[in-house]
Amino acid sequence: MSERTLQMKQPVLIMGGSGQAGSDTAAVLREWYPDLPLAIAGRNLDRARKVADELGNATAVTLDLQRPDLGLPAEEDFSAVVAAVRDSRLYGLGYAQERGLPYLSISSGLVGIAPEVVAGAQRASAVPVLLASHYLAGLVVLVALDLAREFGRLDAIRIAAVLDDQDAGGPAALDDLERLAAVTSAGLVRRDGAFTWVSGAEAEVGVPSIDGVVLPGQRIAILDVPSLALATGAGDVHFDFAVGASAGRRRGEPASTEVLIDLEGTGPSGDPLRTRRHLFHPAGQRPLTALGIALGVERLLGLRGEPAGPGLHTPEALLDPALTVERMTAIGTTFATV
Repeated sequence: MSERTLQMKQPVLIMGGSGQAGSDTAAVLREWYPDLPLAIAGRNLDRARKVADELGNATAVTLDLQRPDLGLPAEEDFSAVVAAVRDSRLYGLGYAQERGLPYLSISSGLVGIAPEVVAGAQRASAVPVLLASHYLAGLVVLVALDLAREFGRLDAIRIAAVLDDQDAGGPAALDDLERLAAVTSAGLVRRDGAFTWVSGAEAEVGVPSIDGVVLPGQRIAILDVPSLALATGAGDVHFDFAVGASAGRRRGEPASTEVLIDLEGTGPSGDPLRTRRHLFHPAGQRPLTALGIALGVERLLGLRGEPAGPGLHTPEALLDPALTVERMTAIGTTFATV
């Protein structure tokens, strides 16, 4: 039996699988891989069963994040562990490491990632660990890297994202936003090649929406900044973020999500080059976040390409930018030139 066949027989454990991010990810994986079994793990077993029954080829299990064994039966076998909910005790990561399973997380954030990095580094040879606490689980980074291929040298990357306040996610996602906001109001930027923190008035910015409205926002600390800076060598990188009414909602439509990606540098011939794209999805952040997670699971398991090797990984280290843009376009994302 091939490794891929074996992986398709063992369920992917989705912690928080009955929440928005988890259930949406499960739906994407089910669409791509009808034969891939899924284990929907949640604190409320009835909610988990409802999600599992709707998916088919899925089971529901009770999740206890205060126990190192997650409250799961000892005889259960899985192919990967996805933390679609905050794993504050890192029991999910420990569970994966003990059993040799790939692990993906999305909610640590830049300011809370140190314990996860240390835990992963201490057992770097055990399992692949995908740190995907980026915006939209890494999709913005990958779109920017796809655009960056037009450049000979990239000097500056400026990201500006609008999250509709009616599209911030479920209770767990709202808790994450509140927790990260409480930890720091400073933003991490790369300026003249150096990583530095900005705060106060320097961190207050206007974030342009796709319809021209400018929302008050903040320059934030997010993993997209070091990911983009180190992947491209750009000396100036920042990520601006606003929460408020999106362009879609101002038109009387559902909440949308939108991200301005602004790249500046030189082309292959050395001439000045600037590219600006507005990423837009009419259904908000949920389908894109789920897509980002599903792409990570697919790569970790080797369902497309080779399985990821042991160690710490970020989305841009594992995923193909061109394929990512193709998948985003297929689910209704548009990229408008500004």
